[in-house]
Amino acid sequence: MTDTIFITGLVLHARHGVMDHETEVGQRFVIDLELAADLTESSRTDRLADTVSYSNVVACATAAFKDANYKLLERAAGAVADAILAAFDKIGSVKITVHKPHAPIAAIFDDVGVIITRARQPSHG
Repeated sequence: MTDTIFITGLVLHARHGVMDHETEVGQRFVIDLELAADLTESSRTDRLADTVSYSNVVACATAAFKDANYKLLERAAGAVADAILAAFDKIGSVKITVHKPHAPIAAIFDDVGVIITRARQPSHG
């Protein structure tokens, strides 16, 4: 059984991008997270220790996203996915959407970004 914890609309300022002004000034990004986890235990016990703290996930995602200046959204999203899977054993997979509403595109558009999904690799040991 897989349940989902979601966090949407996390707004972060970062300096990701290829263009000089993107790395100098930075811009607003919006992140949506979907975390697959078995919430059976916490749905019965009502104990935070049996689930994943939303606050801790936000702190982890924010730190990973802002840790470095990446050229590509794909890399920034990958860093968030790797950090979440490393930090939270209860999370089996993550789906991360990174929106870049002010991307330097010579067009009128509503949204642009990437969606990546990463699953925990089974340990061979």
